Amino acid sequence: MGDTLKDAHRAMWASGDYPSLASEIIPELGEVLAEAAGVTAGTRVLDVAAGSGNAAIAAALAGADVVASDLTPELLQAGRDDAARRGAKLEWKEADAEALPFGDGEFDTVLSCVGIMFAPYHQASAGELVRVCRSGGTIGLINWTPEGFIGQMFGVMKPYAPPPPEGAQPPPLWGRPEHVEALLGDRVTGVEFEKRTVRVERFGKPEEFRDYFKSRYGPTIAVYRRIAGDPEKVAALDAALADLARDQDVGTSGLVLEWEYLLATARKR
Repeated sequence: MGDTLKDAHRAMWASGDYPSLASEIIPELGEVLAEAAGVTAGTRVLDVAAGSGNAAIAAALAGADVVASDLTPELLQAGRDDAARRGAKLEWKEADAEALPFGDGEFDTVLSCVGIMFAPYHQASAGELVRVCRSGGTIGLINWTPEGFIGQMFGVMKPYAPPPPEGAQPPPLWGRPEHVEALLGDRVTGVEFEKRTVRVERFGKPEEFRDYFKSRYGPTIAVYRRIAGDPEKVAALDAALADLARDQDVGTSGLVLEWEYLLATARKR
């Protein structure tokens, strides 16, 4: 990833308040991933594209020796603060998922919880996941599926977003088993996939969901900034995001959403 693109990604994820979104909406995902990957006391763990440490802190609280890496310093600082509040001890390292500053086979377990999917060049970041994992070690991933709510949300935003860099792939592809299998290739064995959902009951109505993401979620903020000078486009996106939540509502009182994700685990050969 070129420096300009890296800077843009840092700025996007530093905007809004992703740490509060992660802790308020999907706090359980990190624990789900750490457990699925078999993280135990003494395991040497790397969380890639860790954000504010959803999975990294869960792994540290399980007794693992953890490094949380992310491109965005502001997210790492929020993670440090959260870890201190929760009594979790781990290392925080600024790092690009497509060029990790760690040695070959340095970790027993390599995790990423709805993080690595946002690195634009999927094969590069997948190669790094495998490289830094030891032979026989575990790779564990949670990614939003294309068909699930967040994948659909990216589809709604796409017409208003800037064109992706040449060669970049859409984040929700990481939620397709065949895509993950192709990325990891024959360097891993025992690949297992499971589609699950996280139940979101944080919002009273569709407009609350939309406004929350408009103010806190970097990718949504970036899209709205791009169309800020066009009131018609802003109104259209406002309506489309609220409609998505309305259409996906499975509740009978208040807004209830089921966000689908792909849980993937594999062992390095």
